[in-house]
Amino acid sequence: MTTPFSDRIESAIDVALRRGQGGDAPVKLGAALHYACAPGGARIRPTILTSVALACGDDRPEVTDAAAAALELIHCASLVHDDLPAFDDADLRRGKASVHRAFSEPLALLAGDSLIVMAFDVLARAGNAEPTRALSLIRLLAARTGMPMGICAGQGWESEPTIDLGAYHRAKTGALFIAATQMGAVASGQDAEPWEELGARLGEAFQVADDLRDAVLDQREMGKPAGQDQRLGRPNAVAELGLDGAARRLDAILSGAIASIPSCPGEAMLAELVTQYARKLAPRSATRQKGA
Repeated sequence: MTTPFSDRIESAIDVALRRGQGGDAPVKLGAALHYACAPGGARIRPTILTSVALACGDDRPEVTDAAAAALELIHCASLVHDDLPAFDDADLRRGKASVHRAFSEPLALLAGDSLIVMAFDVLARAGNAEPTRALSLIRLLAARTGMPMGICAGQGWESEPTIDLGAYHRAKTGALFIAATQMGAVASGQDAEPWEELGARLGEAFQVADDLRDAVLDQREMGKPAGQDQRLGRPNAVAELGLDGAARRLDAILSGAIASIPSCPGEAMLAELVTQYARKLAPRSATRQKGA
């Protein structure tokens, strides 16, 4: 999702990565960090974060940039770990070899771990400018990364004998979208709580759309292995609701997301962003074709 501030997001991520490649650092691991984050795909989560910050005033852009970079580093780390043989055993990510295929399993594990640590270092550095905001950002990102409400919990649900689909989706996918909306507000000095519903709805929409894409698109179109949900026996919206039902569910979620935007100076801008996001999310023509 290209935006007027895409360069700003990329620059913040690049600054963080360069810090992790300096000095006497091991060259291969340093290269794996960059490989894991670039090219960056749609950068949906930091784009949402920055959009919310702008809607709330963005009075400390350096804090917003740190929050956006930290969030994307966590997301990239999760992709590296998800692709490992212990989890999805995926050979492809963003149209190129997954990190463990390009660099080895040990380096992929270390790269993911390093990106997680780097994310919190970025936020800690932001504390020089705004210590109170930085501390809140660290706590928000930690809550949505670990247990019991974060992406680690989401991955953990896949090892349970019985899976609560709602809790699974809220943790595995929704967590970082909630982090995006809440961290964007906090970066601009606003309260996090009113922004949780918007993040939760966007996360659920992304998960349902991803389930649809996994069911109807091929590997070339997705840039990663297709049909993973069926192959791995994962719970998903298509299996539960069917193609048409999942598409209808996506429409309902996105309508609710727009309605849930808190009152703020940039409310209209955010509504337009969510509308654009909706247009890009689901492969509607493919859904109709395969569901016919």
